Amino acid sequence: MWKEEDNKLKKTFQFKNFVEAFGFMTKVAIEAERMNHHPWWANVYNRVEIELNTHDAGNIVTDKDRKLADIIDKLATS
Repeated sequence: MWKEEDNKLKKTFQFKNFVEAFGFMTKVAIEAERMNHHPWWANVYNRVEIELNTHDAGNIVTDKDRKLADIIDKLATS
């Protein structure tokens, strides 16, 4: 579940290994680019941490962030 704090949506995803984590990040990158909405993220081995907020709206959480979060959740399970 995404947690909203500090004007960001935050979630950590865990995968079996680095290759799966990196593959997930690649899928997210493609969707984020389509939306022109790019997350902050960090990756260490099999874990990917993502934070979303909308810079153009003053660094707050908007519907654009919630939409990308939904897409990211679907990509994590595909």
